[in-house]
Amino acid sequence: MKKRFLIPLFFLLLFSRLIVVGQVGKPIELGHSISVHSTILNEERSILVSLPHSYSDPSKSDTQYPIIILLDGYVHFETTSAIVQFMGSRTNRNYLMPETIVVAIENVDRERDFTITKLQTKRANTMGGGKKFLDFIEKELIPYVENHYRAAPHRTLIGHSLGGLLTVNAYLDPNSVFNAYLAIDPSIWWDETTMESKMASMTPTSINKKLYWATANQGETNYERNKKRHDQFVAMMEERWRDKLQVKQDYFEAENHRSVPLPALYKGLKYLNETHK
Repeated sequence: MKKRFLIPLFFLLLFSRLIVVGQVGKPIELGHSISVHSTILNEERSILVSLPHSYSDPSKSDTQYPIIILLDGYVHFETTSAIVQFMGSRTNRNYLMPETIVVAIENVDRERDFTITKLQTKRANTMGGGKKFLDFIEKELIPYVENHYRAAPHRTLIGHSLGGLLTVNAYLDPNSVFNAYLAIDPSIWWDETTMESKMASMTPTSINKKLYWATANQGETNYERNKKRHDQFVAMMEERWRDKLQVKQDYFEAENHRSVPLPALYKGLKYLNETHK
Protein backbone atom coordinates (compact mmCIF):
# COMPACT_ATOMS: atom_id res chain seq x y z
CA MET A 1 0.00 0.00 0.00
CA LYS A 2 2.78 2.39 0.88
CA LYS A 3 4.55 1.78 -2.47
CA ARG A 4 1.37 2.33 -4.46
CA PHE A 5 0.90 5.62 -2.58
CA LEU A 6 4.47 6.83 -3.05
CA ILE A 7 4.57 6.31 -6.83
CA PRO A 8 1.58 8.58 -7.64
CA LEU A 9 2.87 11.11 -5.10
CA PHE A 10 6.24 11.17 -6.86
CA PHE A 11 4.65 11.90 -10.23
CA LEU A 12 2.37 14.51 -8.68
CA LEU A 13 5.34 16.34 -7.22
CA LEU A 14 7.26 16.07 -10.48
CA PHE A 15 4.30 17.38 -12.49
CA SER A 16 3.85 20.28 -10.04
CA ARG A 17 7.52 21.12 -10.43
CA LEU A 18 7.18 21.21 -14.21
CA ILE A 19 4.18 23.51 -13.97
CA VAL A 20 6.07 25.94 -11.70
CA VAL A 21 9.13 25.95 -14.00
CA GLY A 22 6.94 26.44 -17.04
CA GLN A 23 5.21 29.45 -15.47
CA VAL A 24 8.41 31.32 -14.60
CA GLY A 25 8.66 34.44 -16.76
CA LYS A 26 10.69 37.61 -16.85
CA PRO A 27 11.28 38.92 -13.32
CA ILE A 28 9.79 42.26 -12.36
CA GLU A 29 12.61 44.28 -10.87
CA LEU A 30 12.13 47.12 -8.42
CA GLY A 31 15.78 48.10 -8.47
CA HIS A 32 19.38 46.98 -8.25
CA SER A 33 22.30 47.23 -5.83
CA ILE A 34 25.69 48.87 -6.27
CA SER A 35 28.73 49.32 -4.05
CA VAL A 36 30.31 52.73 -3.58
CA HIS A 37 33.67 53.15 -1.86
CA SER A 38 33.83 56.09 0.53
CA THR A 39 37.18 57.67 1.22
CA ILE A 40 35.53 59.93 3.78
CA LEU A 41 34.09 57.00 5.77
CA ASN A 42 36.90 54.61 4.81
CA GLU A 43 34.48 51.81 3.91
CA GLU A 44 32.39 50.31 1.15
CA ARG A 45 28.72 51.31 1.22
CA SER A 46 25.91 49.24 -0.27
CA ILE A 47 23.44 51.34 -2.25
CA LEU A 48 20.05 50.33 -3.66
CA VAL A 49 18.84 52.14 -6.78
CA SER A 50 15.36 52.27 -8.29
CA LEU A 51 15.01 53.83 -11.74
CA PRO A 52 11.80 55.31 -13.20
CA HIS A 53 9.71 53.28 -15.64
CA SER A 54 10.67 55.54 -18.54
CA TYR A 55 14.40 55.50 -17.82
CA SER A 56 15.13 52.85 -20.48
CA ASP A 57 12.68 54.32 -23.01
CA PRO A 58 14.72 55.28 -26.12
CA SER A 59 12.57 58.37 -26.61
CA LYS A 60 13.59 59.53 -23.10
CA SER A 61 17.33 58.98 -23.52
CA ASP A 62 18.08 62.66 -22.88
CA THR A 63 15.72 63.00 -19.90
CA GLN A 64 17.22 63.75 -16.51
CA TYR A 65 15.46 62.71 -13.32
CA PRO A 66 15.47 64.23 -9.81
CA ILE A 67 16.92 62.02 -7.10
CA ILE A 68 15.83 60.95 -3.64
CA ILE A 69 18.50 60.02 -1.11
CA LEU A 70 16.85 57.59 1.29
CA LEU A 71 18.29 56.72 4.71
CA ASP A 72 17.72 53.32 6.36
CA GLY A 73 17.72 52.00 2.81
CA TYR A 74 17.20 48.31 3.50
CA VAL A 75 14.09 49.03 5.60
CA HIS A 76 12.38 51.63 3.41
CA PHE A 77 13.63 50.99 -0.14
CA GLU A 78 10.78 48.83 -1.42
CA THR A 79 8.03 50.96 0.13
CA THR A 80 9.51 54.26 -1.04
CA SER A 81 10.27 53.02 -4.55
CA ALA A 82 6.72 51.70 -4.96
CA ILE A 83 5.18 54.97 -3.73
CA VAL A 84 7.42 57.04 -6.00
CA GLN A 85 6.53 54.86 -8.99
CA PHE A 86 2.83 55.12 -8.14
CA MET A 87 2.91 58.90 -7.74
CA GLY A 88 5.04 59.72 -10.77
CA SER A 89 4.73 56.89 -13.26
CA ARG A 90 3.17 57.61 -16.65
CA THR A 91 1.42 54.24 -16.33
CA ASN A 92 -0.70 55.46 -13.41
CA ARG A 93 -0.96 59.02 -14.75
CA ASN A 94 -1.12 60.42 -11.23
CA TYR A 95 1.50 63.10 -11.94
CA LEU A 96 1.71 63.97 -8.24
CA MET A 97 5.48 64.17 -8.60
CA PRO A 98 8.00 63.76 -11.41
CA GLU A 99 9.49 60.37 -12.15
CA THR A 100 12.40 60.11 -9.75
CA ILE A 101 15.52 58.02 -9.11
CA VAL A 102 15.52 56.53 -5.59
CA VAL A 103 18.98 56.05 -4.07
CA ALA A 104 18.80 54.16 -0.77
CA ILE A 105 21.78 53.80 1.56
CA GLU A 106 21.97 50.57 3.54
CA ASN A 107 23.08 50.88 7.15
CA VAL A 108 26.42 50.13 8.73
CA ASP A 109 26.13 52.01 12.04
CA ARG A 110 22.99 54.13 12.53
CA GLU A 111 24.09 55.81 15.76
CA ARG A 112 27.39 56.83 14.20
CA ASP A 113 26.00 58.00 10.87
CA PHE A 114 22.73 59.68 11.88
CA THR A 115 23.80 61.69 14.95
CA ILE A 116 25.65 64.99 14.81
CA THR A 117 26.60 65.10 18.49
CA LYS A 118 28.04 62.53 20.87
CA LEU A 119 26.14 61.82 24.10
CA GLN A 120 27.83 60.60 27.27
CA THR A 121 26.79 57.02 27.99
CA LYS A 122 27.98 54.32 30.36
CA ARG A 123 28.87 52.09 27.44
CA ALA A 124 31.33 52.95 24.71
CA ASN A 125 29.58 54.38 21.66
CA THR A 126 30.29 55.53 18.13
CA MET A 127 27.88 58.48 18.13
CA GLY A 128 28.49 61.82 16.48
CA GLY A 129 29.50 60.94 12.92
CA GLY A 130 26.53 62.58 11.21
CA LYS A 131 28.46 65.46 9.68
CA LYS A 132 30.98 63.08 8.15
CA PHE A 133 28.13 60.91 6.84
CA LEU A 134 26.47 63.95 5.23
CA ASP A 135 29.86 64.76 3.66
CA PHE A 136 29.92 61.27 2.19
CA ILE A 137 26.43 61.76 0.74
CA GLU A 138 27.09 65.23 -0.65
CA LYS A 139 30.70 64.89 -1.80
CA GLU A 140 30.90 61.24 -2.86
CA LEU A 141 27.52 59.55 -3.30
CA ILE A 142 25.66 62.30 -5.15
CA PRO A 143 28.57 62.93 -7.57
CA TYR A 144 28.72 59.16 -8.18
CA VAL A 145 25.00 59.05 -8.95
CA GLU A 146 25.25 62.06 -11.24
CA ASN A 147 28.18 60.47 -13.11
CA HIS A 148 26.51 57.08 -13.58
CA TYR A 149 22.82 57.99 -13.99
CA ARG A 150 20.88 60.74 -15.74
CA ALA A 151 20.29 62.69 -12.54
CA ALA A 152 18.81 66.18 -12.51
CA PRO A 153 20.17 68.75 -10.03
CA HIS A 154 17.18 68.41 -7.70
CA ARG A 155 17.65 66.33 -4.56
CA THR A 156 15.39 65.26 -1.72
CA LEU A 157 16.61 63.74 1.54
CA ILE A 158 14.33 61.32 3.42
CA GLY A 159 14.93 59.90 6.89
CA HIS A 160 12.95 58.22 9.66
CA SER A 161 13.63 58.29 13.42
CA LEU A 162 17.38 58.93 13.82
CA GLY A 163 17.41 59.29 10.05
CA GLY A 164 14.78 61.99 10.50
CA LEU A 165 17.07 63.70 13.01
CA LEU A 166 19.85 63.80 10.41
CA THR A 167 17.36 65.08 7.84
CA VAL A 168 16.38 68.01 10.08
CA ASN A 169 20.05 68.75 10.78
CA ALA A 170 20.72 68.83 7.04
CA TYR A 171 17.75 71.18 6.54
CA LEU A 172 19.16 73.57 9.15
CA ASP A 173 22.59 73.56 7.50
CA PRO A 174 22.82 76.53 5.10
CA ASN A 175 25.45 74.67 3.06
CA SER A 176 23.28 71.60 2.46
CA VAL A 177 23.00 70.56 -1.21
CA PHE A 178 19.43 69.27 -0.94
CA ASN A 179 16.38 71.08 -2.26
CA ALA A 180 13.75 69.34 -0.11
CA TYR A 181 13.59 67.31 3.09
CA LEU A 182 11.19 64.69 4.47
CA ALA A 183 11.67 64.00 8.19
CA ILE A 184 9.55 61.12 9.51
CA ASP A 185 9.06 61.15 13.28
CA PRO A 186 12.56 62.60 13.81
CA SER A 187 14.32 61.81 17.09
CA ILE A 188 15.07 65.41 18.00
CA TRP A 189 15.17 64.43 21.69
CA TRP A 190 18.71 63.22 20.93
CA ASP A 191 20.32 66.59 21.62
CA GLU A 192 17.57 69.16 21.90
CA THR A 193 19.82 72.03 22.96
CA THR A 194 22.00 71.71 19.89
CA MET A 195 18.95 71.50 17.66
CA GLU A 196 17.45 74.66 19.14
CA SER A 197 20.75 76.48 18.71
CA LYS A 198 20.86 75.52 15.05
CA MET A 199 17.24 76.56 14.60
CA ALA A 200 17.98 79.97 16.12
CA SER A 201 20.77 80.51 13.60
CA MET A 202 18.69 79.53 10.57
CA THR A 203 19.36 81.55 7.44
CA PRO A 204 17.12 82.43 4.48
CA THR A 205 18.89 79.63 2.60
CA SER A 206 17.07 77.06 4.73
CA ILE A 207 13.66 78.68 4.67
CA ASN A 208 13.73 78.83 0.88
CA LYS A 209 13.68 75.02 0.90
CA LYS A 210 10.76 72.76 1.74
CA LEU A 211 10.59 70.53 4.80
CA TYR A 212 7.85 68.01 5.51
CA TRP A 213 7.69 66.88 9.14
CA ALA A 214 5.65 63.82 10.15
CA THR A 215 4.87 63.13 13.80
CA ALA A 216 3.63 59.75 15.00
CA ASN A 217 1.49 58.96 18.03
CA GLN A 218 3.92 57.42 20.53
CA GLY A 219 1.38 57.43 23.34
CA GLU A 220 1.11 59.43 26.55
CA THR A 221 4.35 57.98 27.93
CA ASN A 222 6.41 59.52 25.13
CA TYR A 223 4.32 62.65 24.60
CA GLU A 224 6.81 65.00 26.27
CA ARG A 225 9.74 63.40 24.49
CA ASN A 226 8.20 63.25 21.03
CA LYS A 227 5.07 65.15 19.97
CA LYS A 228 5.47 68.05 22.38
CA ARG A 229 9.06 68.60 21.25
CA HIS A 230 8.06 68.37 17.59
CA ASP A 231 5.25 70.90 18.01
CA GLN A 232 7.47 73.31 19.94
CA PHE A 233 10.31 73.09 17.44
CA VAL A 234 8.08 73.72 14.42
CA ALA A 235 6.24 76.51 16.30
CA MET A 236 9.54 78.27 17.03
CA MET A 237 10.47 78.19 13.35
CA GLU A 238 7.03 79.48 12.35
CA GLU A 239 7.18 82.27 14.91
CA ARG A 240 10.52 83.48 13.61
CA TRP A 241 9.97 83.18 9.87
CA ARG A 242 6.18 83.30 9.63
CA ASP A 243 4.84 83.15 6.05
CA LYS A 244 8.30 82.78 4.55
CA LEU A 245 8.72 79.33 6.10
CA GLN A 246 7.99 76.35 3.83
CA VAL A 247 7.47 73.72 6.51
CA LYS A 248 4.43 71.46 6.79
CA GLN A 249 3.88 69.29 9.85
CA ASP A 250 1.30 66.51 10.04
CA TYR A 251 0.35 64.55 13.14
CA PHE A 252 -0.63 60.94 12.41
CA GLU A 253 -2.72 60.11 15.46
CA ALA A 254 -3.59 56.62 14.21
CA GLU A 255 0.03 55.66 13.46
CA ASN A 256 2.88 54.71 15.77
CA HIS A 257 6.62 55.18 15.26
CA ARG A 258 6.94 52.04 13.14
CA SER A 259 3.80 52.39 11.02
CA VAL A 260 4.04 56.11 10.22
CA PRO A 261 6.56 55.92 7.31
CA LEU A 262 3.98 54.59 4.83
CA PRO A 263 1.42 57.45 5.00
CA ALA A 264 4.14 60.02 5.71
CA LEU A 265 6.02 59.16 2.53
CA TYR A 266 2.91 59.66 0.39
CA LYS A 267 1.74 62.88 2.03
CA GLY A 268 5.28 64.23 2.35
CA LEU A 269 6.24 63.65 -1.27
CA LYS A 270 2.93 65.14 -2.37
CA TYR A 271 3.62 68.33 -0.39
CA LEU A 272 7.27 68.60 -1.44
CA ASN A 273 6.29 68.38 -5.10
CA GLU A 274 3.45 70.89 -5.04
CA THR A 275 4.22 73.87 -7.23
CA HIS A 276 2.62 76.26 -4.75
CA LYS A 277 3.40 76.67 -1.07
